[in-house]
Amino acid sequence: MTDHAATDLPLPDDRRARRNVLVLVAAQAILGSQVTMVFVVGGLAGNMLAPIHCLATLPISMIVAGAMLSAPWLSGFMQRHGRRAGFFVGATGGFLGSGLAALGLSLGSFPVFLAGSFLTGTYMAAQGFYRFAATDAASDAFKPKAISWVMAGGLVSALTGPQLVKFTNDLFAVPFLGTYLAAMAVTLAGAWVFLLLDLPSPARTTSQPLKGPSWGELLSRPAVLVAVICAMVSYALMNLVMTSTPLAIVGCGFSPNHAADVISAHVLAMFVPSFFTGHLIARFGAQRIVMAGLAILGIAGGVGLSGVELTNFFGTLVLLGLGWNFGFIGATAMLTSAHAPAERGRVQGMNDAIVMGCVTVASLASGGLMNCVGGSAAEGWRLVNLAMAPFIVLAGGALIWLAMRPRAAR
Repeated sequence: MTDHAATDLPLPDDRRARRNVLVLVAAQAILGSQVTMVFVVGGLAGNMLAPIHCLATLPISMIVAGAMLSAPWLSGFMQRHGRRAGFFVGATGGFLGSGLAALGLSLGSFPVFLAGSFLTGTYMAAQGFYRFAATDAASDAFKPKAISWVMAGGLVSALTGPQLVKFTNDLFAVPFLGTYLAAMAVTLAGAWVFLLLDLPSPARTTSQPLKGPSWGELLSRPAVLVAVICAMVSYALMNLVMTSTPLAIVGCGFSPNHAADVISAHVLAMFVPSFFTGHLIARFGAQRIVMAGLAILGIAGGVGLSGVELTNFFGTLVLLGLGWNFGFIGATAMLTSAHAPAERGRVQGMNDAIVMGCVTVASLASGGLMNCVGGSAAEGWRLVNLAMAPFIVLAGGALIWLAMRPRAAR
């Protein structure tokens, strides 16, 4: 028996966790390109197929709705059968969803395209659990860095996804058909990396499992509630603006390739900071980093309101990505410290279901503000950016409320 085994103390290093982080970074980099691709073209394809333009962003909403409905049962599935099995289920959903969306484009069928988009949400839900899987075998000190590094894997998908869109969107007579076929190939090529994961096996007990706390009981805990609110606001506002951006850019006289370039810059800004976000959280605390993220989201809205030149779109989307990174990663770090290990599946599933539910509403609102409420693309873009303000105030107020509570109450 080794010296470490003779004590109850954990090993003084995180070799196992670091190995898993590398695997999850690869998964984020390869399979994450699929999500980037369908978010770039989903609204444009919807605008082409939808019976009315108000429904242009409905395909994006269906992806997020699929993720919202998949997150709770997928989290429970992983709790029982392990992360690897859950990730393979998600990849299968992404592959089949892209194929069904491609069929919808070929047939010119908006309902079939929506069904494919909904099924793609299963992969999006699974991808959301990469950041939690990175912490399963990590020490408390390494957890923020593990989350941050896994999110940094999106840097590769930020570079490859939009470029694949530019290369594939006109490969066939049906616009965007090549993009969805390429998304299928990307998913198939990347799924094998999950075989390399070395995560703790799910706990097995012979006794009847105790019923976990209800969502209401979990949300009655201030730290859990505020973490969920901040994650919800950060992700929903990012999606609100990002979903409308391709429509706004094309509507203001620019090309789909310009939209792809702007989204590429946005996704870079989402993930490049992840190389140091974990270090910032370790030094300044998750709550301060979340507050900084909310402030940057507010600045992004200000830049968006200042004009509709290409530079405005680039500036808004870069700041939007940075604000999302600080807000969402910081909120994730807050959540992982706010529950017991036995509650992991229930808390994480609840969090992602609530977050994706709000993102679904945001993506639907994005299309409505752009194409139905606003009289022009420029007016719609202004309304989208104005809509950010009350939610930033909500999340900022929640953080201040948590900070003012006594430490024991937190």
